[in-house]
Amino acid sequence: MDRVPMTEEGYENLKAELKRLKTKERYQVAKEIEIARAHGDLSENAEYEAAKDKQGHIEAKIRDLEDKLARADVIDPSKLTSDRIVFGATVDLEDLNTGEEIRVQIVGPEEGDVKKGKISVHSPMARALIGKEVEDEAVVKAPGGTRSYEVKLIQYL
Repeated sequence: MDRVPMTEEGYENLKAELKRLKTKERYQVAKEIEIARAHGDLSENAEYEAAKDKQGHIEAKIRDLEDKLARADVIDPSKLTSDRIVFGATVDLEDLNTGEEIRVQIVGPEEGDVKKGKISVHSPMARALIGKEVEDEAVVKAPGGTRSYEVKLIQYL
């Protein structure tokens, strides 16, 4: 059973999502099924079928989240020290093509959110950055093309 790396924030977000699904979503879909049943013949009841499908999706998501939480390897980046980029690092980069500076944090696969500067440890950028040190060049081969970055700062916050 593979461990799933994640930050404390990511772990808490998954727990909150699981709680929401188990309390609100389950309850809501049960009400939808009850209302659809009241309409009579279930064999030709599209509302009933849709509600049952929705229930199946919710239950699958619950099982998936429970599995990920059970396999979670929660890592506190603030307790890490390294001159190299590893999981949890917050990295300042300079795009060598445009001169633009960006900041990213390498997080677990469930936590990735590019808009917030959080990239999955499995992303092309994270794979290119892992093991690099300040002033190293990282070449990122992504679907949008190849980009080169210089590592300016590595922090563990």
